[in-house]
Amino acid sequence: MSPIIQGLLTIVIGVGGCIGYFYASNLILDKVIFPVQAKNPGRNINRANMVRPWLFLFPAMFALSLYLLYPVVGSFWRSLFNRSGEEFIGLGNYASLAADSTFQTAFLNNLLWMLVVPAASTFLGLLVAQLTDRIRWGNIAKSLIFMPMAISFVGASLIWKFVYANNPDIGLINALRFFFGASEPLDVLQLRFWNNFFLMAILIWIQTGFAMVILSAALRGIPEETIEAAIIDGANPFEIFFKIKVPQIMGTIVVVWTTITILVLKVFDIVYTMTGGNFGTEILPSYMMSYMFRDDGRATAVAFVIMLIVLPVMIWNIRQARQEMR
Repeated sequence: MSPIIQGLLTIVIGVGGCIGYFYASNLILDKVIFPVQAKNPGRNINRANMVRPWLFLFPAMFALSLYLLYPVVGSFWRSLFNRSGEEFIGLGNYASLAADSTFQTAFLNNLLWMLVVPAASTFLGLLVAQLTDRIRWGNIAKSLIFMPMAISFVGASLIWKFVYANNPDIGLINALRFFFGASEPLDVLQLRFWNNFFLMAILIWIQTGFAMVILSAALRGIPEETIEAAIIDGANPFEIFFKIKVPQIMGTIVVVWTTITILVLKVFDIVYTMTGGNFGTEILPSYMMSYMFRDDGRATAVAFVIMLIVLPVMIWNIRQARQEMR
C-alpha cells in the first residue's frame, strides 16, 4: 500500500474513531447511565456533567498509561531479573551497581555535569542576553550564538573533535600550545577528570543559545518603571542588573536551569562520539548502553536509576512553570 494512502487512512480512522468515541460515550452517558427521562432529571444531569470531563480525558490518560506508565513498571520489573531474564534476583542488579566502581564513576560524572553545564549555560545565556540588548548588531550576535542549537549533538561533537585534536595543524588547543612554545602535542580527551569539562564545553556551547533566547525575552518583559526608578535613586548598571532585573526574572532563570538539567541527564551522544566513555568520562546513559546488549537486567536497572534522578527535577520544573503562568 502506498505510504500516502496509509497516511490518509490513519488520519481518517484516527479522527473518525475519536468522533465516534466521543459521540457514543456521551450518548451512553445521557441515555443509559444517567437518563434525563428518570424521576430526578436534574440530579442525573449534574451527575452526567461531573463524569463528562473524564470521558474526554480518558483517551489521553489511556495513551499516557500505555506509553509511559506501563514501560516504567515493566522496566522496573525487568530490572529484578538476572541477565537472561529467567531468574528473579530482586534488588541484586541494584546491589551490583552500587558495588561497581565504573557505575560510581558514571554517577559522580553525571552529578558533575548537572552542577556545571546548567550553571554555565544559564549564566552565559543571561550575560549574552543582557549585553546583546545594548548593542546595535545584537540581533546578529544572538543569531550566531543561537546557531549551534540547529546542530545535532553528534555533529557538534565532530566539530569539537577537530578543536581537541592532538595534531597542532588541526587542533586549535594544540596550535595555541605550540604557538606559546610547547614541544609535545597533548590529547586533552585523555586527561582524566579534566576531560569531562572539555566534553561539557560542547553542551554549554549548544545550550547557551537556548538560555539566551528565553532569558532575553524575560529581560524585555521587565517593566521600564522599575529600572527608571533605580536609575533615579542612583543605582549603577551592576546594581540595576543584579538587584533589579535578576530578581524579577528569577522564575524564568530557574525554569531554564532545570530544563537544561533534565537534558544533561539524558546526554549520551557527546560522550559516545568523543570518547566512548573511556578515560574516566563514563556517564550513566553510556554505562547503560555498554550493558544493553549483554545484560538487559543491569541496563534496565541503570535506566530506572536515571529516571529516579530525573523525576524530582521534572516535578520542580513543572511547578516553576505553573508559577510563571500565574
